[in-house]
Amino acid sequence: MRKGFLFSLVSLIWAEIIFAEIFIDVRTSEEYKVASIDNTLNIEWQNILQIQESVKKDESVYLFCRSGNRSEKAKQLLLDAGYNKVVNIGGFKDAESFIDKFLSNKQN
Repeated sequence: MRKGFLFSLVSLIWAEIIFAEIFIDVRTSEEYKVASIDNTLNIEWQNILQIQESVKKDESVYLFCRSGNRSEKAKQLLLDAGYNKVVNIGGFKDAESFIDKFLSNKQN
């Protein structure tokens, strides 16, 4: 198992324990290293089915990328795999705003 994947898997489990909602940045690892959003995981869109090992199909999964295109592809892969609470929250800037508001509302 690759070190990066193991870290992502541990992060995914930790995020699930803390938030019960999973926020996944489906951009490349290089893009993620340049800029990322707190409380998110990085799994490239074409590898999104790796979450099947730790995320139940009825859990909420929120996806984003740079523009919303790759996250839409990842969303379709998850829907085809039987996930039923998958949301494409769009591009990076939209995701920052969405996640900030989401977590603020959850804390109140």
